[in-house]
Formats: sequence, C-alpha cells, structure tokens
Amino acid sequence: MLREFRTFIAQGNVLDLAVGVIIGAAFGKITTSLVEDIINPILGILTGGIDFSELKIVLRAAVGDTPEVAIRYGNFLNIVIQFLIIAWVVFLIVKAANRLRVSTSLEKKE
Repeated sequence: MLREFRTFIAQGNVLDLAVGVIIGAAFGKITTSLVEDIINPILGILTGGIDFSELKIVLRAAVGDTPEVAIRYGNFLNIVIQFLIIAWVVFLIVKAANRLRVSTSLEKKE
C-alpha cells in the first residue's frame, strides 16, 4: 500500500496540483497585502479617511468582559476586493494560455 501511495504522489498531476496550491497561497498573501496596504489607504483618502476594515454594524455593544456582537461588513468588502483581483488575474492567465494554445495549433497546421 505504501508503494501505491508513493506512485500516486509521484504522478505529474498530483505534483502539479501541489505546486499550484503553494503558489496560490503565496499569491493570496500578495493580494491581501495589495488590498490592505495599497488599495485601502487610497480608498480611505478618496472617501475622507474611512478605514474599510473597521466598518461594522454593532448589534450589541460590549458589556464588561462580553465582547460586542457586530456585522463586520468592511472586512467583507476587503475580501470581495481581494477575490475580484484574484479572479481578474486568473482570467488574464487563462486568456493568455488560450491565445498561446491557438497560436501553437495554427503553427502545427502550417
């Protein structure tokens, strides 16, 4: 069984997937930094100093040791922005790969 597992892990698809996950995690960190450290400060200036990460609707205020209960929609907006950036980059990568695939298939026909 260990030999089968080793063969499975050594297959190209599994290794490609592992590399993709690692690169994806690193790209996620870069995108988070882009949104939090570059885009949000610019948006803050344009909106009069609003810090989007702190936007919330307090449902119940903190009392003593009990923390507040709040809907933190500002953090949600940050995550939506991060998602849109990642989706845009994936779109550009797929578009470039498709263009490369089309040009490669045209060269083979000639």
